[in-house]
Amino acid sequence: MNSLLCRALPLLIVAASTFDSVEAQLSTVQSYKLDAAQSTANANLPISNSVTDIVVSGSTIWLGTGKGLSRSTDNGTTWRNYYNTPEFGQEDVSAIAVHNNEVWVATAHSKDVDGSSLPEGSGLRYSIDGGETWTIFPQPRDTKNIDTLFYNAKSRIRALGVTTNVNNITYDVAATDSAVWIASYAGMARKSTDKGKTWQVVIIPPDLLDSIYPTDSLVFDMSPVAGGLGLQNNFNHRAFSVYAENWSNVWIGTAGGINKTTDGGSSWVKFNHKNQAAPISGNFVVALRSQSFAGQKIIWAGTVNAEGLTEKRGVSFSQDSGQTWKTALLGEFCHNIGIKDSVVYIVTDNGIFRTSDVGQTWTQPGTIYDKITRQRIASQKFYSVDVSFDNVWFGGNDGLASTLDNNNNPFGFTWKVLHASQPLSSNRSTYAYPNPFSPDDEVVRLHYSTENRTAKVTIRIFDFGMNLVRTVISNADRFGAPEFDEIWDGKDDNKRQVANGPYFYQVVIGNGEPIWGKILVLQ
Repeated sequence: MNSLLCRALPLLIVAASTFDSVEAQLSTVQSYKLDAAQSTANANLPISNSVTDIVVSGSTIWLGTGKGLSRSTDNGTTWRNYYNTPEFGQEDVSAIAVHNNEVWVATAHSKDVDGSSLPEGSGLRYSIDGGETWTIFPQPRDTKNIDTLFYNAKSRIRALGVTTNVNNITYDVAATDSAVWIASYAGMARKSTDKGKTWQVVIIPPDLLDSIYPTDSLVFDMSPVAGGLGLQNNFNHRAFSVYAENWSNVWIGTAGGINKTTDGGSSWVKFNHKNQAAPISGNFVVALRSQSFAGQKIIWAGTVNAEGLTEKRGVSFSQDSGQTWKTALLGEFCHNIGIKDSVVYIVTDNGIFRTSDVGQTWTQPGTIYDKITRQRIASQKFYSVDVSFDNVWFGGNDGLASTLDNNNNPFGFTWKVLHASQPLSSNRSTYAYPNPFSPDDEVVRLHYSTENRTAKVTIRIFDFGMNLVRTVISNADRFGAPEFDEIWDGKDDNKRQVANGPYFYQVVIGNGEPIWGKILVLQ
């Protein structure tokens, strides 16, 4: 999984003026018409198995992946993949928001800086016609090292000018009728009221204040880092998540807590691990969602430990608009939250959790296995979740999965699993994906065909010296599909992880001649 898309990004900020000069100007806004021939490669599947964001709007499912954007309008049967198109190129997708007919997509990539790979925001894409045409906006940034923001005539607020795209990556987007809000890490929280043409820094409390109001006399710095410019560092200005209930009620999650406005951003109240008797579990807030059912309104947050020794990873939720918080799943890293009426789904490093009683009890689905295609999800780590009617969709670093959840179909009983793969060039060919692969983070799938017949299949792994390393399957019956995947976890027959290097695998179908393929293990 590309680390720049993982919401578990370490709290590393690089001063905004370090990499790009002040003179570097924003690129010109561009518009493109989608070329359908370019965007529909392998249209029966999403293009990537690394799914870091899912947003459902009616019958349309949007995926943010390690190979850009994918969209389905028929409940996951077919997909349009926006990879290598003029408007998306080969960018990763770091955030998606859908509001009515509007779609906002934030993109990013990795950049090598002095021998280190750092995330770099590459702008936003905006569509008003369901993804047929797109307008491209550059990553929001500033032209001055320090600026002065107007809050009221009695206040003096200096702001760090974010003059670089490095670490200025948009991790979340929220859209309303009147504004678009982004949480951009080193770029802080910003909003646009003119459909992305211009962006303003959102003034939220510094670390030392729990609230700000237009009647206050305020003197502080808007700055996620101190740097060499004499500005005060504020964890609460490192923005990671944003959720807009409507034009007036907006929640922003940072490395310093949860910030709430009820007047469209004029005033803010901050909730963190230290300033309440019943606080959130941790100040690093990576996800925010609102739940409404049976007259209740509950705000849910993925709250991770930042710097405080008493902070813990977990989920925090409030039934009184943030005045008090309850916590659950302590010790789990929550990456995202899905809501379906009274049911809440939490995706974590250790799998999927479901509650239907506001966090009192939690269940997990067990093995995620598609009985029709024989595909399964081999990783416990999930990054994304959303709900389409009775279908719940989950994404991680090992593909996309969905299950029904209603009175007639218990949650997790029937799964649909989708893995990105290319058709075989012939019935006697095979390939492995991903390749190279890292056993620490993923499994490798060995793709082959039985030529549409029932057969017994054996697959073995050999090292470079042709020594047997692992028997993956032996005389296993395979039927019901033209092509199959088998999983290797990078371990030998003694369950020891293999060393880096090239490996060969052998596929024997029935009494046929062996088919050979090559795998590169690279940690």
